[in-house]
Amino acid sequence: MKKILLYFCAVFIFSAQLNAQSCTPGANFADSTYGIWPDTTTNFPLAEDGVAYSTDLNFKVPDAVTEDITGGDPALEAFIGSEIQGFTVTSVDGLPTGYDYACNVSDCTYDGGENGCANVFGTTSGTGEYPVTITVEGVILVVLFPGLPPTPVTQALSFDGYKIIVGSAGTIEEVIQPLTVVPNPASESISVNGLSAYEASQIAIMNIEGKIVAEKNLLNVNVANFDLTSLQNGVYFVKVAHANGTETIKFIKQ
Repeated sequence: MKKILLYFCAVFIFSAQLNAQSCTPGANFADSTYGIWPDTTTNFPLAEDGVAYSTDLNFKVPDAVTEDITGGDPALEAFIGSEIQGFTVTSVDGLPTGYDYACNVSDCTYDGGENGCANVFGTTSGTGEYPVTITVEGVILVVLFPGLPPTPVTQALSFDGYKIIVGSAGTIEEVIQPLTVVPNPASESISVNGLSAYEASQIAIMNIEGKIVAEKNLLNVNVANFDLTSLQNGVYFVKVAHANGTETIKFIKQ
């Protein structure tokens, strides 16, 4: 029985890989230390129920731990400069029912500093908004005691803020348009577009500390404009309250 179950599991995995489209890791991210492409601002393309979906993710983990990876976490700062032996894309969680993903290598495992990619594919019958989280697990070689060989330490890093919006076939362009902030980066002002499709009721701009620096109540408007001349340069977030919850978009004031 165990062998039969293993056989069917192997057939299922093989079938999923056949349905996936092959992807080629991006070579245009050499100027980036690490990350996932597209980012959460661009996000996943819109999807339609009952229609085959296919899109590619690209990812990169550096060959050594850098300061920006630690994000100021004291527990990780001790790893700065340590070699990253390899990384594995362990999960893409939150995909609509009927969707799956397949990497360009079977086990989704890569050497440190290597680019990789995954194809997200499938067909679903469920319309709605699906939050997606991508988790990468790296193996870091850490020297715990001087003179001894480095010890492999596993560290997970999750990328959230992603989403796949699935609309009704033939009407998705009219029903659901993604919220956008333009221009981004911005210097004097921004426009937040696509509000009416979400039945947005309130919009706020927050600084990186979570403090609200500007806000507006909304009623049947599709675009909201904000003057940024009084704000200091830096990273800010537009938070939109709408009929289905909240939406947060990052932008840069420069």
